[in-house]
Amino acid sequence: MPEESLCPSCIRRLPAFDRARAVFRYDDASRGLILAFKHSDETHGASVYGQWLARAGARLLADADLIAPVPLHRRRLLRRRYNQAGLLAQAVGRHVAKPVAVDLLNRRRHTASQAQKSPSARRRNVQGAFAVRPRWLDRVQGARVVLIDDVLTTGATVEECARVLRRAGAAGVDVLTLARVIRAE
Repeated sequence: MPEESLCPSCIRRLPAFDRARAVFRYDDASRGLILAFKHSDETHGASVYGQWLARAGARLLADADLIAPVPLHRRRLLRRRYNQAGLLAQAVGRHVAKPVAVDLLNRRRHTASQAQKSPSARRRNVQGAFAVRPRWLDRVQGARVVLIDDVLTTGATVEECARVLRRAGAAGVDVLTLARVIRAE
């Protein structure tokens, strides 16, 4: 697929991020793998997933100045004990020897789960939920940031993160996920 290709959803409404790549489609075949990694402490695959992400996102990562995970709110982090996006970001950083800013973004308010929400409800749910941590503001200026997350569903979360990063002066924001939901258009 040409680098310039856009999915039908992006043609209708350009996202706040520049480019997005995923290792695989989120479907019946991948769902169990993702959910076990995310909710069942099956983190042993993080290194392999990082390798897959590095391969799928090679073009994005070649341009990156910083790699950062989508953050969890501290309440969800305490309950889950780890941020799956943080584990993926660290694994990717090791594979491509790029700096990883695990605390670049702060999820400053607890948001309800995005599951079962419509695209517009998802956008409202995460609006204003993120901020760049002050210690990273100088480093974000003019930087190209690759956001890492486990699944790209509607893009609401990564779009809100991208908006926050751009307001802080990021030159570009790309998104790299383990899986992506493909909707019939």
